[in-house]
Amino acid sequence: MRPRLHWMLIGAPALVLALSLSPTEQTARGEIRGSEHDFSSQGWASGEICLPCHTPHNADQSVTQAPLWNHAVTTASFTVYSSPTLQATVAQPGGSSKLCLSCHDGTVAIDSFGGTTGTTMVTGAANVGTDLSNDHPVSFTYDATLAASDGRLVDPAADGDTNPDTVGMSSPYVPLFAGKLECASCHDPHNGTSIEGLLRVSNAGSGLCLKCHDL
Repeated sequence: MRPRLHWMLIGAPALVLALSLSPTEQTARGEIRGSEHDFSSQGWASGEICLPCHTPHNADQSVTQAPLWNHAVTTASFTVYSSPTLQATVAQPGGSSKLCLSCHDGTVAIDSFGGTTGTTMVTGAANVGTDLSNDHPVSFTYDATLAASDGRLVDPAADGDTNPDTVGMSSPYVPLFAGKLECASCHDPHNGTSIEGLLRVSNAGSGLCLKCHDL
């Protein structure tokens, strides 16, 4: 079979042209088709998979954390996590986390894209709301200084692969974004594998937690 070229969104923030030998190979790497983020069966998506978040034309140029952004961005103010044992400085969600919350905070409809205002809201556990005080903190700098001050965090600069943009003592590693831990560090929005919640790593035996937490 002749190789075929496919445009693929690989995490964030870049569009790359990937060479795929077969649909089976592509599926094995994980993809959005068939995942919780595949809205193509919804009438408002017009059979499109990518369109609710990305568009090839008239994209929102103010969004630099994801390519060719097409979805309405939340303007909510969030109550962030705090704890007397927390060494990180947690501000309002930014970066790709803000884009995730542009559906998952319950203030912006899933079908609010392409300049239209939708009515289909996230429900159930997927709606984390605007009170994030009981959720894992995001959008904070995770570096060697934080790891040292905390004492129980894996140092991203001295872990299994010594890459400061990833964390973990062994593969698979979880990514950081511009040196920060974001929603997409734990969740891959484009990954349609069988791991519940679009997690990058199975949390069986707290496997995902232990990528960062040195217990």
